[in-house]
Amino acid sequence: MKNTFASRRKEAHKFGEDQTVFLQGDPAKNVMYILEGGVKLTVVNEAGKEAVMAILGPGNLLGEECLAGYSTCTATATTIAPTVLFLIDKSEMARILRVDREFSDRFIAYLVEQKSRADEDLVDQILNSSEKRLAHILLRLSDDGAPGNSHKVVPDVSQEVLAEMVGTTRSRVNLFMNKFRKLGFIEYGNGQRVPHVNKSLQRVVQQD
Repeated sequence: MKNTFASRRKEAHKFGEDQTVFLQGDPAKNVMYILEGGVKLTVVNEAGKEAVMAILGPGNLLGEECLAGYSTCTATATTIAPTVLFLIDKSEMARILRVDREFSDRFIAYLVEQKSRADEDLVDQILNSSEKRLAHILLRLSDDGAPGNSHKVVPDVSQEVLAEMVGTTRSRVNLFMNKFRKLGFIEYGNGQRVPHVNKSLQRVVQQD
């Protein structure tokens, strides 16, 4: 999908760390492709309680709900690192999907994958312990399913954000992270703020 977005962009939109891309309730006008960096999606309910819905990185899309008839953004998107986005107006995106069968197939496959992940996250939240949920999130953030090295680096996501995603406290996240480090499931290099996640962390997710 990257090439399609890049070929139709007027310019790359660059954001610094902790900048707002759009707010919940803003007009939904564009589909965005993350080229570099990362974005945190949060929602706030009527009582003012905020929840982290997802952390998205390069290759992910933002704002695709505008194609389903949503007139306003359903979440707030905030960068977690310097970020570069490609934007396509929703009318142009709809036209591309009609005329470009190959791109349309890739887009549908992406949406199915995202739906599957959302279902997994819901089951995870209902059935699994906080420790398992944290392990699953770390593996997801490190893109553990990608080919290559046996370990991946987690994006620079704070323990406060991890706690919001897990649905627990920062102190418990810190406790679990220390446990994972002692067991060799995650590793910190010299001066690193973020860990390498080893595939062995899957043992936590798979245990009964």
